[in-house]
Amino acid sequence: MKILLAYPRYPESFWSFKHALRFINKKAAHPPLGLLTVAAMLPGAWEKRLIDMNVRPVKDADLKWADYVFISAMTIQRESARELIGRCRSLGVKTVAGGPLFTMEYDEFAEVDHLVLDEAEITLAQFLADLEKGTEKHIYTSNERPDIGTTPVPLWELINLNDYVTMSVQFSRGCPYDCEFCDITSLYGRKPRLKNVEQFIGELDSLYHRGWKGSVFIVDDNFIGNKVIIKKEILPAIIEWMDKHRHPFVFITEVSINLADDQELMDLMRRAGFAHVFIGIETPSEDSLKECNKFNNVNRDMLASVKRVQNYGMEVSAGFIVGFDSDTPSIFERQIKFIQQSGIVTAMVGLLNAPRGTRLFERLKNEKRLLQNFSGNNTDFSLNFVPKMNTQKLIEGYKQIVTTIYSPAQYYERVLQFFGEFKPARGVRFDMFRLCYLKAFFMAMFYLGVLDQGRKYYWRLLLKTLWGYPHMLPQAISFAIYGFHFRKVFNSFNPAKA
Repeated sequence: MKILLAYPRYPESFWSFKHALRFINKKAAHPPLGLLTVAAMLPGAWEKRLIDMNVRPVKDADLKWADYVFISAMTIQRESARELIGRCRSLGVKTVAGGPLFTMEYDEFAEVDHLVLDEAEITLAQFLADLEKGTEKHIYTSNERPDIGTTPVPLWELINLNDYVTMSVQFSRGCPYDCEFCDITSLYGRKPRLKNVEQFIGELDSLYHRGWKGSVFIVDDNFIGNKVIIKKEILPAIIEWMDKHRHPFVFITEVSINLADDQELMDLMRRAGFAHVFIGIETPSEDSLKECNKFNNVNRDMLASVKRVQNYGMEVSAGFIVGFDSDTPSIFERQIKFIQQSGIVTAMVGLLNAPRGTRLFERLKNEKRLLQNFSGNNTDFSLNFVPKMNTQKLIEGYKQIVTTIYSPAQYYERVLQFFGEFKPARGVRFDMFRLCYLKAFFMAMFYLGVLDQGRKYYWRLLLKTLWGYPHMLPQAISFAIYGFHFRKVFNSFNPAKA
């Protein structure tokens, strides 16, 4: 068999970092970890190629070469996936599709030859067995939650690691929480399933031996979902491995806010080389937190919790949402105030949307409030349901938040606020975009220090950083480039500027 694994394009979005990548000659932020892992599950004798369409386009010759085209995608990649599937059909090439988009919306993709849904450790094996017998079916699905201790190391040789900013690995699947707007529990369950220590360290070895040095994103939806195993086994093993290999990686991951309650855990993560965590804060409104079942954020001083994590040498980026039924018009100023005071530089504020597979989707469906399909991008000023607040007032309030927090004055002020709280661990490199590259440095000087309308705030940031936090100068430039990207993204979606 000849198998082409194709990863559809991401549209311009908050997390695409499209406008930041050009500063450092990278083509994409993260590799397609799912497809790389699926490739390792296919028979070793099969010939495999992988094309990430965020790195280079798929040509007709690539499709004609393949016996099957395997496609995996998330919701935000829907349009690119449809285009790719249409091209395959026109060329007579069979398609196999899986991943979150197809698992949640399989009824929208009848034109796909084989839908291998849910988790590949179960359903891909079934498809391959039927394929060998010539009895392959249209849809493969399973409610079984596989032991991910059987998951193979991704086939890194299928990509050029230098095309990417950050490598990705997975330690666990599933999240113990059940937020109404989130589809993770319907995809992967509420009981975190873990890889064992030897398996996870083997994945770090595989990246290290391929020459990777830099950022590694542990993509778990909640890395600390099982604190006991994390503290007793995984983090001590990572610390030992990092010391042995002279700290080649900087780790990024996603956690819940209760990380701030566990000093031992924060200390272990700092020693292991974790420099960046994403936390779903969502909203400073306790009524809205209760409404969406985000009870782990209730009855706590979230501002103090964020600063406590930053004090342990981990940058906090966070997700925020407006549009809950409990939200009042005061929420917009409250969100701005919280974000500015927190020093959360990378604050992704989105409009509430209801993805298929979530309890929110089912509730709004029963209330007959659903509109079109969710685009997968909750920062594009679109809604897929009728909110309780006046829609125009909600959109205008959302626009007020993003134009305020990403205006140069407020954004650079927040960077300095973060520097005041952040206490990096000794020996940890804090350089997600690695702006030590000379070209990136001079591009930033030109675009942000000369051409950008916020140039006076940019120079003020650099001068204050040099005066108070000289060791953070590379990160100050890196943050400035993030801000440039975020302003570009929100301006492109802003209806008033369209």
